[in-house]
Amino acid sequence: MGDDSEWMKLPIDQKCEHKLWKARLNGYEEALKLFQKIDDEKSPEWSKYLGLIKKFVTDSNAVAQLKGLEAALAYVENAHVAGKTTGEVASGVVNKVFNQPKARAKELGLDICLMYIEIEKGEAVQEELLKGLDNKNPKIIVACIETLRKALSEFGSKIISLKPIIKVLPKLFESREKAVRDEAKLLAVEIYRWIRDALRPPLQNINSVQLKELEEEWVKVSSAAPKQTRFLRSQQELKAKFEQQQAVGGDADGGDDDEEEAVPQVDAYELLEAVEILSKLPKDFYEKIEAKKWQERKEALEAVELLVKNPKLESGDYADLVKVLKKVVGKDTNVMLVALAAKCLAGLAAGLRKKFGQYAGHVVPTILEKFKEKKPQVVQALQEAIDAIFLTTTLQNISEDVLAVMDNKNPTIKQQTSLFIARSFRHCTPSTLPKSLLKPFCAALLKHINDSAPEVRDAGFEALGTALKVAGEKAVNPFLADVDKLKLDRIKECAEKVELVYGKKTGGAAEKKEGKPVTGKTPALSGTSGDKETKDAATKPGSLKKAPTAKPGGPPKKGKPAAAAGMGGAGAKGKKGPETKEIFESELSIEVCEEKAAAVLPASCIQQLDSGNWKERLACMEEFQKAVELMERSEMPCQALVRMLAKKPGWKETNFQVMQMKLHIVALIAQKGNFSKTSAQVVLDGLVDKVGDVKCGSNAKEAMTAIAEACQLPWTAEQVVAMAFSQKNPKNQSETLNWLSNAIKEFGFSGLNVKAFISNVKTALAATNPAVRTSAITLLGVMYLYVGPPLRMFFEDEKPALLSQIDAEFEKMQGQTAPAPTRGISRNSVGGGDDGEEEEQEDVGNDVVDLLPRTDISDKITDELVSKIGDKNWKIRKEGLDEVTSIINDAKFIQPNIGELPAALKGRLNDSNKILVQQTLSILQQLATAMGPNIKQHVKNLGIPVITVLGDSKNNVRAAALATVNAWAEQTGMKEWLEGEDLSAELKKENPFLRQGLLGWLAEKLPTLRSVPSDVLLCVPHLYSCLEDRNGDVRKKAQDALPFFMMHLGFEKMAKATGKLKPTSKDQVLAMLEKAKANMPAKPAPPAKVSSRVVGGAAPAKFQPASALAEDTGSNTMESKPDPKKAKAGGPPSKAKGVQGKKVLSKPNLKEDDDKSGPIFIIVPNGKEQRMKDEKGLKVLKWNFTTPRDEYIEQLKTQMSSCVAKWLQDEMFHADFQHHNKALAVMIEHLESEKDGVISCLDLILKWLTLRFFDTNTSVLMKALEYLKLLFNLLSQEEYHLTENEASSFIPYLILKVGEPKDVIRKDVRAILNRMCLIYPASKMFTFIMEGTKSKNSKQRAECLEELGCLVESYGMNVCQPTPGKALKEMATHIGDRDNTVRNAALNTIVTVYNVHGDQVFKLIGNLSEKDMSMLEERIKRSAKRPSAAPVRQAEEKPQRTQNISANASMLRKGPAEDMSSKLNQNRNMGSHSESAHTVPREFQLDLDEIENDNGTVRCEMPALVQHKLDDIFEPVLIPEPKIRAVSPHFDDMHSSIASTINFVISQVASGDINTSIKALAQIDEVLRQECKVEVMSGHIDQFLIATFMQLRLIYNTHMADEKLDKDEIVKLYSCIIGSMITLFQIESLAREASTGVLKDLMHGLITLLLDSRVEDLEEGVQVIRSVNLLVLKVLEKSDQTNILSALLVLLQDSLLATASSPKFSELVMKCLWRMVRLLPETINTINLDRILLDIHVFLKVFPKEKLKQCKSEFPIRTLKTLLHTLCKLKGPKILDHLTMIDNKNESELESYLCRVIKHSMDQTGSKADKDTEKGASRIVSNEEKASKAKVNDILAEIFKKIGSKENTKEGLAELYEYKKKYSDADIEPFLKNSSQFFQSYVEKGLRLIETEREGKGSIAGSTGISPQMEGTCVPASTPTVSSSIGNTNGEEVGPSVYLERLKILRQRCGLDNAKQEDRPPLTSLLSKPAVPTVASSTDMLHSKLSQLRESREQYQHLDLDSNQTHSSGIGTTLASPSSAAANIDDLKKRLERIKSSRK
Repeated sequence: MGDDSEWMKLPIDQKCEHKLWKARLNGYEEALKLFQKIDDEKSPEWSKYLGLIKKFVTDSNAVAQLKGLEAALAYVENAHVAGKTTGEVASGVVNKVFNQPKARAKELGLDICLMYIEIEKGEAVQEELLKGLDNKNPKIIVACIETLRKALSEFGSKIISLKPIIKVLPKLFESREKAVRDEAKLLAVEIYRWIRDALRPPLQNINSVQLKELEEEWVKVSSAAPKQTRFLRSQQELKAKFEQQQAVGGDADGGDDDEEEAVPQVDAYELLEAVEILSKLPKDFYEKIEAKKWQERKEALEAVELLVKNPKLESGDYADLVKVLKKVVGKDTNVMLVALAAKCLAGLAAGLRKKFGQYAGHVVPTILEKFKEKKPQVVQALQEAIDAIFLTTTLQNISEDVLAVMDNKNPTIKQQTSLFIARSFRHCTPSTLPKSLLKPFCAALLKHINDSAPEVRDAGFEALGTALKVAGEKAVNPFLADVDKLKLDRIKECAEKVELVYGKKTGGAAEKKEGKPVTGKTPALSGTSGDKETKDAATKPGSLKKAPTAKPGGPPKKGKPAAAAGMGGAGAKGKKGPETKEIFESELSIEVCEEKAAAVLPASCIQQLDSGNWKERLACMEEFQKAVELMERSEMPCQALVRMLAKKPGWKETNFQVMQMKLHIVALIAQKGNFSKTSAQVVLDGLVDKVGDVKCGSNAKEAMTAIAEACQLPWTAEQVVAMAFSQKNPKNQSETLNWLSNAIKEFGFSGLNVKAFISNVKTALAATNPAVRTSAITLLGVMYLYVGPPLRMFFEDEKPALLSQIDAEFEKMQGQTAPAPTRGISRNSVGGGDDGEEEEQEDVGNDVVDLLPRTDISDKITDELVSKIGDKNWKIRKEGLDEVTSIINDAKFIQPNIGELPAALKGRLNDSNKILVQQTLSILQQLATAMGPNIKQHVKNLGIPVITVLGDSKNNVRAAALATVNAWAEQTGMKEWLEGEDLSAELKKENPFLRQGLLGWLAEKLPTLRSVPSDVLLCVPHLYSCLEDRNGDVRKKAQDALPFFMMHLGFEKMAKATGKLKPTSKDQVLAMLEKAKANMPAKPAPPAKVSSRVVGGAAPAKFQPASALAEDTGSNTMESKPDPKKAKAGGPPSKAKGVQGKKVLSKPNLKEDDDKSGPIFIIVPNGKEQRMKDEKGLKVLKWNFTTPRDEYIEQLKTQMSSCVAKWLQDEMFHADFQHHNKALAVMIEHLESEKDGVISCLDLILKWLTLRFFDTNTSVLMKALEYLKLLFNLLSQEEYHLTENEASSFIPYLILKVGEPKDVIRKDVRAILNRMCLIYPASKMFTFIMEGTKSKNSKQRAECLEELGCLVESYGMNVCQPTPGKALKEMATHIGDRDNTVRNAALNTIVTVYNVHGDQVFKLIGNLSEKDMSMLEERIKRSAKRPSAAPVRQAEEKPQRTQNISANASMLRKGPAEDMSSKLNQNRNMGSHSESAHTVPREFQLDLDEIENDNGTVRCEMPALVQHKLDDIFEPVLIPEPKIRAVSPHFDDMHSSIASTINFVISQVASGDINTSIKALAQIDEVLRQECKVEVMSGHIDQFLIATFMQLRLIYNTHMADEKLDKDEIVKLYSCIIGSMITLFQIESLAREASTGVLKDLMHGLITLLLDSRVEDLEEGVQVIRSVNLLVLKVLEKSDQTNILSALLVLLQDSLLATASSPKFSELVMKCLWRMVRLLPETINTINLDRILLDIHVFLKVFPKEKLKQCKSEFPIRTLKTLLHTLCKLKGPKILDHLTMIDNKNESELESYLCRVIKHSMDQTGSKADKDTEKGASRIVSNEEKASKAKVNDILAEIFKKIGSKENTKEGLAELYEYKKKYSDADIEPFLKNSSQFFQSYVEKGLRLIETEREGKGSIAGSTGISPQMEGTCVPASTPTVSSSIGNTNGEEVGPSVYLERLKILRQRCGLDNAKQEDRPPLTSLLSKPAVPTVASSTDMLHSKLSQLRESREQYQHLDLDSNQTHSSGIGTTLASPSSAAANIDDLKKRLERIKSSRK
């Protein structure tokens, strides 16, 4: 077992990889425990095992493998990162686990696979399992099948994709192994459970016995729908719902819902493989089918029939096949063949599905007409064919053809067509059967129900019944208004019987099935009576809940999603229940009316109605009015009342008062009662008659408006206009039209019958009466608001004069939006079919265009023409195309039926003659305009081939193709194009041109859509291959299109689609996807809604033929909620429309108001950063050019497309400069309101402006500069800073404009450059402007030089880049320029620099030619400026930087400081150049004249400081609250694990919250004070100390600086820390545990605290300092001596190395070391000398003796020597045995030094004195007790001996100084007496020198000393002394006497007394005084004078010098020239007096 112990010690992960299986087994067990224990799924621990999990499952030892599998299962279940291991682990399970004999292993393997599926890795697992099915080992195959089955039964078919499994099933059934076949059978049964009969077709070819067995099993499968029982991690809410249902049993409706959720309907078709049949057609098929003999034709058809039996066919070009089959159906005389051909067509349609759609239009009319055949088998075949074809297309697409056949005379055709319509309706939902379709169908069917043939009538009833059932009564009833009751009942009866394809329940269920809300109809239905189920569905919240999750491409939803409607009870439009119902009322006879009226009106009233006396009639009317006012709505018999009013004299009333009242009463009745159209018809005639009456006209109009509100405007208007034009009165006609104009504005335009109005308006326009014409034109103007330009098409044949009037009216309306409707909203009954948006959309949108008379040109498309177009000779082909062009031109607007033309034109699109291709394209463009939206049906057979032309090699052909595609898309919308696989098939072709063109087109169109068909997903794989295309342009286009695909499909789907790529490609594509995700635009917002109807301005957009309801958005215009970012809700809808960025119109006119609101800059998160990255990574062109090339402009356009409003971008990149001006105006307008947008697109805006600099148009340039000024103002207010990218792509181009010939422009550019400095560092600007001086344009050079001068003047020399010298040399070269202005500019600039910088300039400029130099000197003399004060602005290089402060913060910091120091040096060296007056550097000159003249008013101009938001900084740093409970003081029994508790409490010690920290310290202190508990702290000491010094650091850095904190808190915290530490360091056993590193940091913290002057300022600061002193002593004594000694040595080394460290710090560290040395004799035996000597070795390596001697203080070297001496003394020669840890002893002089010391002590064993020296050295330092006299004498003798010896004289003096300092009362007289005078003065001088040196550095405060005896002995220097900076120029040291002499002279001059100085005190007293030497005190007075002066000046002088500076430099230089100083000081004094008195 020897090796056992080895591996037992290894960590878990290493055990798991050990070669011994036992070790692995043990590792797996421990790993399992560990995995179950880790709570945090994101713990870093998991990542350690990422690579090992595969080994867990594939372990070669079976026992270990079992354990490994358990651990792996736990890992997959709990680890966040487990997903990364899926592939390898699943593959390991399949290959190495499923073949194990142990059932447990398989079981675990299966569980692991299922767990991976649960963590969303189903695809990868399924892939591995399917691979496993190809394994040779049947065991593995069986296990894989079982796993798949288990997964399917638990997760369901939504998560486990069945298609690949079903693909391999047949193969499994053929296996030789019975086990495999049995398992496959079970799997097949499980699949059947989920998809039922969809499984039959794929398995139809397996062995019949097996199939039979399967059938038997399938019968047993329960019919209940299966449910998912295990859920993915992302499906937790489903899981909760499922569990809840399990508990409750689930209610039916909920259950329904869930079924929908759980089982996606799998279509067998999807699971099948497509078969290619075209190539399999018999070679002679096309000849045979045309053969004369019917048998041959039959053979040909049978061959096809056989092929089309394949249930799924591969897509291809079936046009020819369809054509011949159609011919057989239509023309063949043999009915058997007709039936056979129909079967073939049915088979084709079923096999191709949607792909057959493009041929449907050709075949349908033929089949319908063939229904004239009576034979049942033919009829049946035709029915099957047409039903199959219907499923491949939409009712919309074939409606034209069907409607055309419905008027056929043949009753069988009529009957079969109606039946076909009925069957088709069953497949519809309310959304796919909109009113626009219902209307024509209902009209045609109504004719059928009145037909003479009973079978036609029955079929008609069935079709109408189906329509009623599908669309609901509300939608259909309006069309059934004229049907009598019997027929209506029959229709309803049929409706009851109808079984819909989409579930039994109408409305609700259909809607649910679709997952789309029924367009707002559901709620409205709730009012109708007949249909209970519908009511149910509508009101049940269940059905509504699902509504909002509309699938993309869902139907148009009404205003708000249906859910909202649900809340409103009955109906999105807030209609009240009863009014939802159309009021049908049969006509009543006059007798009945009289009866009803009598019941509600007073008798007298009825009698007087026809009285002869007008007054009686008036009285009667008054009573009538009162009665009406008081009546309840429900009681009012409207028809009876109006009939009474119409009774003789009725509307022929002659008295206008009576008439006015009558009309008013009509209005009242219409408003207050349930007013029906029947009632309206009674009165309207009379109203129209009176509308032109001067007195009664207004009342008549009011009544008409009331009726319009009751019966809806469309119906009322139609009636009124018809009546008006049937009579001759022009006044009535014009007033009626005026009323209508007004009414349209009030009611909106929805549902109006434009056609009827247009014919009436034409009549009116032709009227002779001008008033009528004017009214007609006004009406047209109002209509134009809603209909837009297509309206003009109707009037193009009017006389030119009239047309110009109409155009003028339209022009007036141009900029206006249609007003919001104010009426007809609340009481919108169902009538007139005007209810709802789609109505508007389709009816009016298409109607307006559809109303145009369309010509049927099919008869002109003759076979001859078609054959011409296909002729071999290109000239004849061209003739054919010309003919087509002229046919279309003549017809103008055509019907969609164009016969064989599409196939003929399609052939020409790949004509070898490119001219013909272009001609064909232009025909197709024409065709789109001529056919309008109906061109839709040709998208598949003509549109897609045009896309193929985008791949043409010729540029012009490609351009024409793109124009054609766009023209088509404008008519059709995008939905048709994106549906099906056609686009993806095009994209698949590897033609770079085609790919570029198509991707570019999609990138333009996709962003405008609000939803797309799911087929778009098919394009994604090809999009990915485009991303890696060889062609760069294709790659770029693909990248551009990527965000737009993602916008619709979502990142997840796109990422999922990368699964099939190669790994390398996958990574690249995923990276691009991530990038695209950042740039992904939001989906366009839907038009905002003001009321529930579409209002106003949105309409014009809708009705453009151009946008022709682009079906994509058209079909969903109302879908998603408005995006608040895009359209400000509540604004008119036109705004939102604009946002969609669609080109709404081809004519610019309507664009104006239509889409120019909403933000112009769209904020794309991280857009700017991404663009910068791209430019850095050279993915895009760097913005750098001499003139902008096209690719730059294109690139900018592309970058802008995602973040600039489309219409603005069109303006910005327009060819015409006026559009640029417009764009700039808009940008100026939006500047303030869209700050964030502007900043987010700033780089692009600036780049665009640089393009404008290259324009020649001055007005654009001026406008651009105006915008720039405003922009930079805004940016500086926002404190924005230009990024390098923005600056470098803009500033160089701006500088080009500085050289413009026009003054105004130059002036503007200069202003902009000035402002730029506020948002971009001047020093960086300097470089750009410097570049500008190299231009060829002399004006530009001159301006740039001027600008440089301004920069230097404003910001000082610091802005000169790269150095002032280089910059000036560069500028000076221009003095010799050819151009006079440039020369002048250069001279002026250098003069400016001279004014700032003085004569130094000459040095910097270097050598100039004589001529240039003389010019410069001349200019300087002329400017005659003496160097003035340094510019103040220099100090403010605008530090208002917030964002990229880092970029120039360093520069700012360097700024002024460097500048001054350099100037000081220059001034020192410049003695020769300047007169004596200037010896004081200018920085320190006092402008005394100015001060004197200042009469006490303080003018203080501080530089503006930036207001930073610092509140956050002062907040205490919040460490997140720990989630564990707060620890109570008695925590030892609260936790099972004491250690973890202690860890927790210790962690709280370092808390940022003072109280938390104090509590934690108190708890630790409590533990430390109880002896019994002390042990628990063992092992935690380092941790505790770390927490403590972290807290100390926190106090030092954060709390002390925090103004808000109460300082008592800090003291409290300090005392707690120090208290606990003292307690700790009294317990020796614990104190010893502290390690070196921790002790080092701790000592660092404590010493820093001792030196923290802020602590002394606290109230109890002194106390804190004392306790720290005490603590330091404790630490030194009690810690492990090796560790503390080592720590101190390292700390000393660090402090000497650190330049920032103060000398006091090192000194205190050394004092601690001295203390340690003193303890050495007692502790030497506990010390690990090897380690200490290693530390000293390292120290000496870093600081060799030479280096140490250079230190300012000699303490370090002495400390080390003392330490080594002491060690040698205590250990003797043995010390040399302790050098074992030092590898290379030669690296330092330690060994040699030790040898020397030992040798020395060995040689002089006798010489006591020498040993004493050693002792003395240490004793002076660490004096503990008062030295006895004898010893003192010894010591002094020793010292003097040293002073006397040549080598050690300095050391002796230093020791003497130290000694004197320590014992001020020691007497050294005796030693000096017997020496010579020279020796005495030498000693005195030496001591003074040391004194000045030491004091200059400021000696260490006694209070911070360590031992109590040392306290209070040493006072810090209060005034700084004149230190050695006052050196002699030769750099020798000068004795103090020199300075004394100078001072004496000075004192005399200042009138001070020198007497005291004469009798110099004896040296002893000098030495004994610890006070500051006299040198300092004598300068004191001068210092105070100066400081007073300084105070009075402080407000002016920004250079805030402290007294040290004043001394070192100010006085230094003053003393340097005594002669001038005398005068100066005298002068100073006098002036000072004057200033003082003036201040008083």
